[in-house]
Amino acid sequence: MLRRELLKRVTSAATAMTAASYSRVMGANDTVQLGLIGSGERGRFVMSQFQATNQVNVGAVCDIYSENIDKARQKATNARNFSDHRKLLEVKELDAVLIATPDHWHFTTACDAMRAGKDVYVEKPLTLKIEEGPEIVKVARMNERVCQVGMQQRSGVHYIRAKKEYIDTGKLGKISLVRTWWHGNGYHLRKAPATLATRPSNLDWGRFLGPLKWRDWDPQQYWNWRAYLDFGGGQVTDLFTHWIDVVHMYMGQDVPTSAVASGGVYTYKDGRTAPDTINVLLEYPGDYTATFEATLSPGVRGAGIEFCGTKGRLYIDRSRFEFVEATRGATPVEVKAEPQDMTLDHVKNFVECIKTRNRPNGDVLIGHRSAQASHLGNIAYLQKRRLNFDPQREEIQPL
Repeated sequence: MLRRELLKRVTSAATAMTAASYSRVMGANDTVQLGLIGSGERGRFVMSQFQATNQVNVGAVCDIYSENIDKARQKATNARNFSDHRKLLEVKELDAVLIATPDHWHFTTACDAMRAGKDVYVEKPLTLKIEEGPEIVKVARMNERVCQVGMQQRSGVHYIRAKKEYIDTGKLGKISLVRTWWHGNGYHLRKAPATLATRPSNLDWGRFLGPLKWRDWDPQQYWNWRAYLDFGGGQVTDLFTHWIDVVHMYMGQDVPTSAVASGGVYTYKDGRTAPDTINVLLEYPGDYTATFEATLSPGVRGAGIEFCGTKGRLYIDRSRFEFVEATRGATPVEVKAEPQDMTLDHVKNFVECIKTRNRPNGDVLIGHRSAQASHLGNIAYLQKRRLNFDPQREEIQPL
């Protein structure tokens, strides 16, 4: 055999072995080995949903606070523990990771994980900054990773049913306005417990800050980080991201052409930088606008989406949907949601896609577009101006 031909065969075999080890083919009955990055309250809950599938073993958990690791390991008793996500990603046996860190760590941990050959389930919003979106999509595609963003309405049975029955059939007629709101979300008003007045010795504050500029220990910024725009996008990226994703799912348009917003810290002057009251209005190429309204004041509560068309109105939230024809005295048609938490359906979809290599319901591109729409609302609020957005280039146009 010629030396040249031998080298060619050896190279081809080595390439095949690398590809197989990089993304091994899983059977339907194979157990997915999962790592958890961010072992706080939300991370532990979503981890429990993975365990409820009976197709997942949690092999590693990671957090900057060892108390959170201890709580996670009560449910994942055989898991190895880490304080640095990069060390967890070195565990070759892991197929996928669940990321439930504060928002300012989503981009870095997700990109690191996908470059390490892991599939990723990341809580929303996918990104902290609008410019991170195209890059994280690129990383997912180049590394051929499954990346599911935790916008669980995409897998919600009654959300899918309402779309098929009323949107896809055109029963609402021409939709020109979609209203969304989410009032009184108490999670944004959390007060740090007295036990955190002094930084615990087993909490790595520097690692928590990560890429952000240094500041001395602040228990509120750790405990209620959603109230600070350094760590997240406040109510807009926490809550509106869910609702605008449903709007994108139903309307088939996911890149706005303009954004305006107004609001402020009107009531809770406790050092927060995210507004406690906010209004956002986005315009889309399909000749409709989508709005978001939120306040933390307890005088009004509730959350929902309302699609307003020439033939009727469709209301939907996490518990039900209701359709009313645009005729006087029309009888509402109401359907209750399944009692099961939609997160489990979303997790099951991700686990299935790990094995089939199909793109999941909340694919990274979908997650980017919903985060991007929310970021435009926050940018318009901060810059106090109307933003014009190029939907093809996905760029804010200059003044």
